[in-house]
Amino acid sequence: MNVTTDLAEIDLDTVHRWLSEDAYWALGRSRDVVERAAQGSLNFGALDDDGSLVGYARVVTDQATFAWLCDVYVSPEARGRGVGQALAGAVVESLEPLHLKRILLATQDAHGLYEKFGFTRYPTPELLMQRS
Repeated sequence: MNVTTDLAEIDLDTVHRWLSEDAYWALGRSRDVVERAAQGSLNFGALDDDGSLVGYARVVTDQATFAWLCDVYVSPEARGRGVGQALAGAVVESLEPLHLKRILLATQDAHGLYEKFGFTRYPTPELLMQRS
């Protein structure tokens, strides 16, 4: 498996299908929104040995102080094969040279995976706010 950051090597039609049809946080997301989000982000695509996309992650960052890891998805066929670890590792490795103050993410069920890469539960979640 190989992780690429070259958006030209990442099949956004597949990413759109995964996110809009199967990812609880992005159900119904339009193809246009997926593409615009990818164009404004750092992208990570996990490619199988035959070059097919088996996982995706996106990072929104100012590349100076902050990053948000989001849209992490591993295809059902590739789950349990280390794809999530490969993506998380590539993200952390890519961001480390930036010396960011904070990298955030939200996850419903993958806390153990991200803890392996130094993520911890947010110490003061009562400070976080959102506007939906």
